Amino acid sequence: MWLIATAVKCPLRRRFDYQVPEALVATLSPGMRIRVPFGRRETIAVTLDAPRRVDDGGTARAYRPLGEVLDDAPLLDTELLASLKWAADYYHHPIGEVVAAALPTALRQGEARNAAEQPWLHITAAGRAVIDTIARRAPAQARLLARLAEGAMPRSEAPREQAKALLERGYCEQALPAPLATPPPPEPGAPVALTAEQTAALAGLPWAGFGVTVLQGVTGSGKTELYLRRIADDIAAGGQALLLVPEIGLTPQLLERARERLGGAVIGYHSAMTDSARLDAWRRVDAGEPLLVVGTRSAVWLPFRRLMRVCVDEEHDVSFKQQDGFRYSARDVAVVRARAFDAPVVLGSATPSLESLHNASTGRYQLVRLDVRAREAPGARLHVVDARGQRLRGGLTPDLSRALQRHVADGGQALLFVNRRGYAPALLCHDCGWGASCRACDARMTWHKRRGRLLCHHCGAQQAVPESCPACGSATLRAAGHGTERVEEHLRTLLPEARIARADSDAMQRAGAWDTLRDEVLSGAVQVLVGTQMLAKGHDFPGITLVGIVSVDQALFSADLRATERMAQLVTQVAGRAGRGARAGEVLLQTHVPDHPLLRELLDDGYEAFAASLRAERAAAALPPARPLALLRAESAAERAADAFLEAAAGVLRARGAEALGPVPAPMMRRAGRYRAQLWLQADSRAALQQALAQACVEIEALPAARRVRWGVDVDPADTL
Repeated sequence: MWLIATAVKCPLRRRFDYQVPEALVATLSPGMRIRVPFGRRETIAVTLDAPRRVDDGGTARAYRPLGEVLDDAPLLDTELLASLKWAADYYHHPIGEVVAAALPTALRQGEARNAAEQPWLHITAAGRAVIDTIARRAPAQARLLARLAEGAMPRSEAPREQAKALLERGYCEQALPAPLATPPPPEPGAPVALTAEQTAALAGLPWAGFGVTVLQGVTGSGKTELYLRRIADDIAAGGQALLLVPEIGLTPQLLERARERLGGAVIGYHSAMTDSARLDAWRRVDAGEPLLVVGTRSAVWLPFRRLMRVCVDEEHDVSFKQQDGFRYSARDVAVVRARAFDAPVVLGSATPSLESLHNASTGRYQLVRLDVRAREAPGARLHVVDARGQRLRGGLTPDLSRALQRHVADGGQALLFVNRRGYAPALLCHDCGWGASCRACDARMTWHKRRGRLLCHHCGAQQAVPESCPACGSATLRAAGHGTERVEEHLRTLLPEARIARADSDAMQRAGAWDTLRDEVLSGAVQVLVGTQMLAKGHDFPGITLVGIVSVDQALFSADLRATERMAQLVTQVAGRAGRGARAGEVLLQTHVPDHPLLRELLDDGYEAFAASLRAERAAAALPPARPLALLRAESAAERAADAFLEAAAGVLRARGAEALGPVPAPMMRRAGRYRAQLWLQADSRAALQQALAQACVEIEALPAARRVRWGVDVDPADTL
């Protein structure tokens, strides 16, 4: 009997074996899609190994036979399949869900690998003649015929059973589409002149061969130009390159700049693209076309054939870590894939992560610095505004309000960073203290005034704003705290003649909204821009002369292990948006704790000194990056079930040599109606921690308590909340 191991998209940490007919043994190899029975349904699986012969011992009926083979050759080549297996092992996640993450939706549903191989259905004369007569006995077939009478359609989009029946009866036929003529791509542009410092930094970036370089450059120092210089050479040599960015909002401007330099050899890949556009990009990469892919996290799984370089822009950004389900780090996976291709990696940032700085200090990575802005720009002066005892209007101190008025009056532009969207983080009763809380989460609901709704930013629940206090009936309901909407509302009073624009996930939902806003800021039509973290990353607005950071106090006292690191990165990145043009910039940071030691060190000595102190502090506490960390997270509908499961899991992990601290409630214990808890897992080395987890996960999945919870492993967590 022949069996083949497959990956099926499901939450079980195992492979699924299917029986292979003798006639198909020679045609199957790892990385191919097959249709298989799974439970009471059919699904598409991916083969993980070649067929193997086993002694059935009379148990052949225990294995279900596979169905249709969808590929003539492996869809996932040896390198990509090996990288996916590595990710499943390293992040301790079900292999079926890991493999599914690497495929566009259409390929997971059985679409042909190449557009030219995708057959289309065409109605025949016989089919047109029977549309009306078969409607009573076969209405589904009649509906499909009526659809085909309007025009041909891909077979993958037609119902399988009905299409098969119509083909057998000769009512339709299938044929491959004619190739489409494509317009010639734009011609590449000329590179810009490099500064002396850029030239020296470029010499430090390797031409070829695996190695990881941390390119630490101040904002505006020209890191992108160095990426494109090396990538242009790779594409000229017939290779492929990957440029990862943390946010979809950064992709359009990088695509535009890359296309100015590289012509048509540039494509995007991110979740805002349609399924068909993502499939088209996947196919171009799979075909080995020489090009640069500019993409977000999921682009790291594209089927590169000749990957010659990987660049990760803003490599410190938390967006590179998937925060639920398959919790992988795109930055770290990119390094693994580059090693397989023997390709160099560049990790660029003005504020490198502590992990990257640690690897540079130990010699695993090399460090290249850019300390001067590429364009002659005066830069910005940073001042701390002590908010203690001051009357805040719209969240702004008098000092920040006057600075806004002064800069706008002088013809400058201003950017205000606010760490919360909505109108106010809480709605409270002034008489009795009642607060609008989410019924499903341990969190206040945020008041979105423009929508007239209270929203929970954790589970998505919403409700109408009450006219009076539900507890005491008082009409004195007050907004507590300041979100982007409330700051924007105050600015319209403070600066009535100025054009104010808001940039947060609420305001940027419409397709093309960010592109329109960016053009308006660059043209000077917008004088004040108010927004959240999306404004801190990579945007070049030369007209910005004032940056105001409304508050960093929450990060200074957060329960999250990485909160202070992110605060420092955010302050440095946001401050870098000012003074990029011909005029000097000014940065005002409001805080109620101006003497906080970490904040003072950041402001007085800079990010590098701050990061060194924080790394020493983490090492003394045996925390990352000095010592590896993983979290075992669990959640359940019953209050004690997650704790009971984690207590049992802790025993298994300790027996395997891991240090298991907890279980402890998550900082937000209840979210979306489920109770959450976690274990902190550490060991003396990464290898020891991985070994303990690999052995323990099999036993943990078999625990009776595991059936009553959702659980998962988070290796190298980006947050501990």
